[in-house]
Amino acid sequence: QVQLVERGGGLVQAGGSLRLSCAVSGRAFSNFAMGWIRQPPGKERDLVAAIGQSGSTTYYLDSVKGRFTISRDDANNTVYLQMNNLKPEETAVYYCAASTLGTWNRISNYDYWGQGIQVTVSS
Repeated sequence: QVQLVERGGGLVQAGGSLRLSCAVSGRAFSNFAMGWIRQPPGKERDLVAAIGQSGSTTYYLDSVKGRFTISRDDANNTVYLQMNNLKPEETAVYYCAASTLGTWNRISNYDYWGQGIQVTVSS
């Protein structure tokens, strides 16, 4: 059993920044791949960013490269998503998710999910 708690969402103006955090309960956190997945209203889910075991690898959706940074603090079982220069179309529910087997490339690989946190970007 792995539990994830997301924090840091809210309302921000276009061009602003938010930092999401996700606290994870799990004895083998450093072995998990972690992802941030977002779902805009009425649309499908997208893998926004992912980070491999112990931070070995990172992945970013093309549209967020250069603006978003995923990081992890294995000592504190926490993963972060720093989001800069946010755009209105990035309004979505953002989910933190864990892949306990360490795979990160498909949404279906994530076997534990947080509750989701709303990010709203106004124009």
